[in-house]
Amino acid sequence: MAAKRVTDEAQMEFAFDAEASTTGKVKSTSKKAKGKASRKVVKGSEAAGSGSAKSKAGKKVVGKAKKGGAEAAQGQTKTKAKKTVETTTESLAKGKATQERAAGKRGVGRAKAAKAGKESKAEQMAKSQREISVSEFFAKNRHLLGFDNPRKALLTAVKEAVDNSLDACEEAQILPELEVGIKQVGEDRFRMWVQDNGPGIVKSQIPNIFGRLLYGSKFHSLRMARGQQGIGISAAGMYGLLTTGKSVKIMSRTGPHSEAHYYELQIDTKKNRPEIIKEELVDWDTVGKADAQDLLGAAEAAEQGAVKPSPSGTRVEIEMEARFQRGRQSVDEYIAQTAITNPHSRIRYLTPDGQERIFERTVKEPVTVPKSVKPHPYGVELGILLKMAKDTKARTMASFLCDEFSRVSPRVSQAILDKAKMSSRKRPVSLTHAEVSKLHKAISQTKIMAPSTNCVVPIGEEALLMGLKQVVSADFYATCTRPPSVYRGNPFQVEVGLAYGGGNGDAVVKIKLDEDDGSDDEKELMRVLRFANRVPLLYQQSACAVFRSILQTNWRLYGLSQSRGALPGGPATVIVHIASVWVPFTSESKEAVAHYPEIIKEIKLALSDVGRRLGRYLRGEKRKRQELLKRSYIEKYLPAIGEALRDILSLKEPEVEKVVNQLEHVLETTRMKI
Repeated sequence: MAAKRVTDEAQMEFAFDAEASTTGKVKSTSKKAKGKASRKVVKGSEAAGSGSAKSKAGKKVVGKAKKGGAEAAQGQTKTKAKKTVETTTESLAKGKATQERAAGKRGVGRAKAAKAGKESKAEQMAKSQREISVSEFFAKNRHLLGFDNPRKALLTAVKEAVDNSLDACEEAQILPELEVGIKQVGEDRFRMWVQDNGPGIVKSQIPNIFGRLLYGSKFHSLRMARGQQGIGISAAGMYGLLTTGKSVKIMSRTGPHSEAHYYELQIDTKKNRPEIIKEELVDWDTVGKADAQDLLGAAEAAEQGAVKPSPSGTRVEIEMEARFQRGRQSVDEYIAQTAITNPHSRIRYLTPDGQERIFERTVKEPVTVPKSVKPHPYGVELGILLKMAKDTKARTMASFLCDEFSRVSPRVSQAILDKAKMSSRKRPVSLTHAEVSKLHKAISQTKIMAPSTNCVVPIGEEALLMGLKQVVSADFYATCTRPPSVYRGNPFQVEVGLAYGGGNGDAVVKIKLDEDDGSDDEKELMRVLRFANRVPLLYQQSACAVFRSILQTNWRLYGLSQSRGALPGGPATVIVHIASVWVPFTSESKEAVAHYPEIIKEIKLALSDVGRRLGRYLRGEKRKRQELLKRSYIEKYLPAIGEALRDILSLKEPEVEKVVNQLEHVLETTRMKI
């Protein structure tokens, strides 16, 4: 009976597990487990049967052991049946787990296959995407920085080095004294150098200034400066490295008792970091003398034209693939134009053919250092205003407007907040996008004083006139400096100089007239010299706002001939200088000024000012020519009049001479003196 109960329990457990297996959709693995469990149950039943037979035989042999034998057989059967049930349960559980793992793997495999079929291209593209270094970008797009061709590359390198030297000298209140030299070292290779008497560069900053792009001190300050982005001189060194493989050489000393440091640097374009190739100390008093002696000879190099030893300064040398040519858009023209707008500087220029040209300073006082100002509210866009509000340290809106912007007083800030319907105690960092939009609109609706102009330092009419006379020889000169104005919240100032008359020489351009008229005469066109923050702009003239303003001016009103859509004719040279805390160039190469209506308006007003003075001069010259013509006629016939009077009045020779002298006196008093 006991064995039968054990067998029944095992069968019930098997039936329960079988039903669970059917419900859970267990397939091949669970079937094998159930078969194995059935065989074990059968064996358990046979064992129970044999145990029962043995108990009956034992009853016949030993009557007293009947009860004990039955209990022993029953215990063995229970133990075996229990083990069989446990084994069956484990087998079923393992079967379920195996089946679930297999199903899961099949599902993941299908998902991966489907995903791979749809996103394989995107994943491949994602693997090739990486950050681009700014140096690497400009190395492949160097034309954006002005290194289009070998001729222009040489000009750009000289320009960037000269700009840095002049900026450094002016900021240190030192009268600039520069030496610019170019030496040919190969068929298409030149080595250029620029040495100044500025304050020098700290040793730790030399590698970063000349070996990293977008590294400088002027980008985040709102004040007039030649350089703005921190790209120029390091880009020139990168161009030299790409075309010749040679390092940039820098020598600098910061004072009379300081050591002069010498560096040879290369730029790592992938990381935009400098690589120091060589570093040592040098004798500052002998720096650069060997190059001048090679070009000019030992005797001429030691003459008065040489740059005098200075207690501090910087010298940079770059070897590059280049081409040296004279004429327009050349280094010669750039140096000459730089002398016009920088009359306070002395420049010694050494050419590859051994010539020396010196531009002496005509102004003996250093340029006033422009002051850095805060942004004007009118020039701040919505996104910038939102970022300024998040980054400010001010705790209230009133202090935020007064501390972060120029020309905003407590009264003006309260007027802005009232129009924006905003509390003056509100924290700027908590502003939402909608609140910043209201604030930006309220700023544009509030009358705010124009920006301060002490951040812009113009050349001045007298200094511009002296610089113009040094380079351009003419009969008439006129200069004009306009009052400061504003575009997009940035202050700027326009200056114009005009030279007219004979002796211009290189200052005019000649073109032939229309071939249809059969004339071989040449017509002189006005020469346009453009400047931005005292820097000459030699390229992209037609794309510049200065050129457009000159074309739109009616020069016929001022006595010059002008065809429609063309420059006026005549031996004239016009200079236009734009000084601003941020000159809106059309590209990174800084070759043309963008066409802002405010800038074009100021240029036209300045051109009209000098044009009116030119018109008065030309009208006066015309009257003089007419008087000279009339006077020549009278003088021609005075002797004949004297003879006629002698015959009519029977005058003697002394009386005839007296009459003629009286007529000449009347001519002098009644006609203007020439």
